Amino acid sequence: MASYVQIRRFGLTLPGAAEVIHFGQSWLVVGKKTFALWSADRGLAIMKLEREHQQFLFDVRSDTFTPCKVGTGGIWSYVDVGKLTKKEAEALTLEAWTQVVPKKLSRAYAESLR
Repeated sequence: MASYVQIRRFGLTLPGAAEVIHFGQSWLVVGKKTFALWSADRGLAIMKLEREHQQFLFDVRSDTFTPCKVGTGGIWSYVDVGKLTKKEAEALTLEAWTQVVPKKLSRAYAESLR
C-alpha cells in the first residue's frame, strides 16, 4: 500500500520538482506547473496523467481512479493512493511529472535511467 508521503518523496527527486504549500496542502510543481497534489478534504491525491492512460484507468480501476475537473477546464485524476503499490505510485508520479516538463527534459531523464 502506497501513501502520499511516498509520492511526495519520490516526486521531489525528479529534476526541477519542488513542493509548495497551497492553502495548507502539498503541491508538487515544476516552475509554475503542478503535477500532483494532496486533497486533504477527500483524502486523495490529484495527479495530471496522460489523457488516454487516465481514461483507461477510469474504465478499468474506477475504485482507485476517478475524474477530477480542474480550474483550467481539464480533467485530472483523483487517485486513492492507498490502493496502489509503491511501484505504481512512483510510476504515476513520474507520468504526472512528464506531463508538465519539456519533452527534452523527460526524455533525458528516461535515458539516464537506462
